Amino acid sequence: MIETLIWIVLALVVVGVYLSWTAGRLDRLHARLDAARAALDAQLLRRASVAQEVATSGVLDPAASIVLYQAAHAARQAEEEQREVAESELSQALRAVFGEPEQVEAVREAPGGEETAGELAAAVRRVAMARRFHNDAVRAARALRRHRKVRWFRLAGHAPFPLAFEMDDEPPAALADRVA
Repeated sequence: MIETLIWIVLALVVVGVYLSWTAGRLDRLHARLDAARAALDAQLLRRASVAQEVATSGVLDPAASIVLYQAAHAARQAEEEQREVAESELSQALRAVFGEPEQVEAVREAPGGEETAGELAAAVRRVAMARRFHNDAVRAARALRRHRKVRWFRLAGHAPFPLAFEMDDEPPAALADRVA
């Protein structure tokens, strides 16, 4: 009788330690997800700011400046529900404006343009990387949250189910060549 009770208590302790370890792992994944989202937000803001700076520099033709400025402004002001669409539209505007190498050369030839073109190319590249890191963290958190033990014992608490950030982040051809 005592031996059986000891085995039951030992099994409960092992299960408790395992569940605690799983909850800690899930918590670390959620922290990683929060950090990845903050990094993505920072990179998106940086890209929009650089795009606005280029649009207002007077280097581009007026139509390209207006298109780029409006897309960057919309991306910076977008509500959370519309953010993916606004950021995709900024990517499309960047591809439309910087699809040809001549536009990048026009920016580079302006005073301070070499740094601005480099900063824009880096911002475009970093958005794609930050989105990939964020979506990888989402994938890992989702995989763990789908396990039965996490659902049955409610190890995720009240944390919302993680959502991937889906947007068009293909870089403009002329800027992608510049980065490479």
